[in-house]
Amino acid sequence: MLLLVGLGNPGPKYAFNRHNIGFMAVDAIIRRHSFSPERQRFQGLVCEGTLGGDKVIALKPMTYMNESGRSVGEAMRFYKLTPDQVVVLHDELDLPEGKLRIKTGGGHGGHNGLRSIDAHIGQNYRRVRLGIGHPGDKDRVLGHVLGDFSKADMKWLEPFLDAIVDASPLLGEGHFNSFANRVHLALNPEPEKKKPAPKDQKTKENGDK
Repeated sequence: MLLLVGLGNPGPKYAFNRHNIGFMAVDAIIRRHSFSPERQRFQGLVCEGTLGGDKVIALKPMTYMNESGRSVGEAMRFYKLTPDQVVVLHDELDLPEGKLRIKTGGGHGGHNGLRSIDAHIGQNYRRVRLGIGHPGDKDRVLGHVLGDFSKADMKWLEPFLDAIVDASPLLGEGHFNSFANRVHLALNPEPEKKKPAPKDQKTKENGDK
């Protein structure tokens, strides 16, 4: 079993904030893969489904970002899970827009949601870091993170979320590196190699008869 957590802030005021990309990714997964209806539990919204044939509990904490760990810890204890069965999707300033990286453990990097989860369950859970880009000036970070995605952002955000959803069964199967690679390849397809011309065509091109 996997506890799939999306981070964000509750309510329509924050719905399209860059800080809420974790909510957006989990919402897209549960829609596409026909999870059960959401219900209020563990100080969050919870639903169940399968990814890659394995059971997945999807959780969106409704505690506000800086108290996310209360909700995650409660759900993890109820289902008797260990931190390595928890996958958290969250916004990442230090990655370019539309880039994804997975890491296990490590520091919270100033992210208040991760800071709270660390305090409640430790650091040995997996983080799916969803790049939202950096504004370039630390004084503009708060406005950037709590600002809404623009119409121009949709050009990269929609394909990014689609790629995450398409690859998400690999999360259920525990193939985390393959998941990250699949997302990368979907957004950066390798150019098709030209097929060599048939021998008789080469002969004609060289002027031979």
